[in-house]
Amino acid sequence: MLSDLLKKNRSYRRFCESERIPQEQLEEWVRLMRFCASARNAQPLKYIPVCHKEECEEVFKTLAWAGYLTDWDGPEKGERPAAYLIQLLDTRILENCLCDDGIQIQTLLLAAVEKGYGGCVIKAFQNEKLRELLQLPDYMRINYVIALGKPCETVVIEEMRENQFKYWRDAEQIHHVPKRGLGELIFKGE
Repeated sequence: MLSDLLKKNRSYRRFCESERIPQEQLEEWVRLMRFCASARNAQPLKYIPVCHKEECEEVFKTLAWAGYLTDWDGPEKGERPAAYLIQLLDTRILENCLCDDGIQIQTLLLAAVEKGYGGCVIKAFQNEKLRELLQLPDYMRINYVIALGKPCETVVIEEMRENQFKYWRDAEQIHHVPKRGLGELIFKGE
């Protein structure tokens, strides 16, 4: 059921790094993007799959992790992503991907969860260093880095109280994610 997949689809930041994701699996997930809606049907997004351990280590060096967890520098060796999909915008097609990026990322993450994997969408990366690493031409812009792997952490959803939206970890390293209740999502006027 879609609701079950959505509840399992959390931003995982710690993975069983030794459980690698094969290139074929990454390509299968990218293949699903062909079926996503696209503004103006322009389909300007491209992906770079990264699954080899050495390449993953180089991508990892360009990323920043979990801004609200100020005392955490990101996953340690053994808990780092087993793969990445790097979402690119081909500016020869469009200068703005409108809403395509989010539609495709949500599709990707739901497909990953369905297969027992999880992911984290990362916008905090060293753009120039990553561009150089990937040897990108000028017309390709990096939108997001999607970290992927078998989750090795527990993430729980809880009711948001008093507009406290920041996620946090408890003493047992359980990751807590506050979510607004339905009453806050439906606007009824003032």
